[in-house]
Amino acid sequence: MSQNDRSYSEKRDFIRMQVEAAVTLFHAGQETPAKSLNLSSTGMQLEVEAVLAVGEKVRVHIPSEHSELQGLDADAEVVRVSDLGDGRYSVGLAFVTVS
Repeated sequence: MSQNDRSYSEKRDFIRMQVEAAVTLFHAGQETPAKSLNLSSTGMQLEVEAVLAVGEKVRVHIPSEHSELQGLDADAEVVRVSDLGDGRYSVGLAFVTVS
């Protein structure tokens, strides 16, 4: 079942943490800086200055500020895109794999 087939209530079953952190977004063979807005166990919301399409596969990396903790690396699918104006977009991602 894809993310688009899931009901609205099912998409909201996981606690979202407000996490504002620098993210590197890998898509279409490019690295693009982004900012995370929130994070859950199943996905995240980003603010980015890149046009992405729903269904597009991407990879995200959030580095750790502590040598004892590993950063976040995840393959994800774009499930929502909202134009914020001024070339910025709010992008909802569903994690496919997290490492």
